[in-house]
Amino acid sequence: MKLGTTLAMASAIAIAAGTADARDLRVASGAPPPHPATSHLYNGLVENLEAQDEADLTATFLGPEVVSLGQMKDALQTGLVDVGNLLPLYFPAELPNLALAGELSLSGTDPHAMGAALTEYIVSCEACQQEMNDFGMVFLGSGSSDPYVLITNQPVESMDDVAGLRLRSGGAPFSRWAENFGATPVAIGVGETFEAMSQGTIDGTIASIGDLLSFRLVELAEQVTAVPLGTYFSTSNFTTALGTWQDMSPEEREVLARAANLANANFTQQWGYDFPAAAEEAATEAGITMAEAPEDFVTASEEFGIADRETAAQVSMERFGMEDASERVEEFVGLIDKWTAISEELDHDEAAMAERVWEEVWSDVDFSTYGG
Repeated sequence: MKLGTTLAMASAIAIAAGTADARDLRVASGAPPPHPATSHLYNGLVENLEAQDEADLTATFLGPEVVSLGQMKDALQTGLVDVGNLLPLYFPAELPNLALAGELSLSGTDPHAMGAALTEYIVSCEACQQEMNDFGMVFLGSGSSDPYVLITNQPVESMDDVAGLRLRSGGAPFSRWAENFGATPVAIGVGETFEAMSQGTIDGTIASIGDLLSFRLVELAEQVTAVPLGTYFSTSNFTTALGTWQDMSPEEREVLARAANLANANFTQQWGYDFPAAAEEAATEAGITMAEAPEDFVTASEEFGIADRETAAQVSMERFGMEDASERVEEFVGLIDKWTAISEELDHDEAAMAERVWEEVWSDVDFSTYGG
């Protein structure tokens, strides 16, 4: 479906759904219904806005048949969508600070901590805010997947078994990991994983175990191998079009930020903890082998993840001219440590994490000036 056609459709939906008093936001997750980005992140935002009293905001959800993840940037910049789920690693040259954080994906293991760390980093960073403003968008928080695993159509019992595999990769750090262990990374959209595996184009994917359910890989996979692979947290979950944001009052902005903050925590709880548990149960029922990587593989993967921080800094310096990349990497790793300790202190409780993120990050924001 062409973008112009979907714009007309979305406008018609918005006019029908809106009222004289309410501000109705067109929102899109870009993900299929089973994925937590839809079921908990964006459905959660709609529910949170309906529950609020401080400002009259509502939301109309546009499904992936209207706006996909790959179309999200254009949809936000053309006004088709007011609030959308943007994946910054799709646009590293335009969002270098978010790209830098994404380059550190192998450093994370605690989903709640990773979402909170990136949220604090972007909200409190002037350069990050400026690049979002230049992009024509406003950042309202991040979330995280569970630690990634190998989902393959053949056994992986050692490091040697990874060599020669063609593995779908969702970003540069995962590609570097694959190459380090002799695999060939393949850059395709996550929605294309099922077809690529079924046709033999790839032998597996580096992904959340939840992809077994979200993208039907439970029908194809033979083994899931747990090895330290970091989490996917380089997200801008509720990216708001700058024009929409500027047309909102400070009170409306804060209401949207509060609704987003709650949904971010709920999304991370689902994507990082609950959904993976359901996927593991489904895998077991389907006869998929659930394997733990051997100790030498685990150690080698952990060591690579730490060493890769230097690569992340070097990449940001060379590609984006970020002279202080090493300092930014150190700062972000410090935030990971800070929020990992908080997440453990709060026993990974989503409500407590949402409250702490609001206290530590958003309570200091002036919504009359935030976002430009």
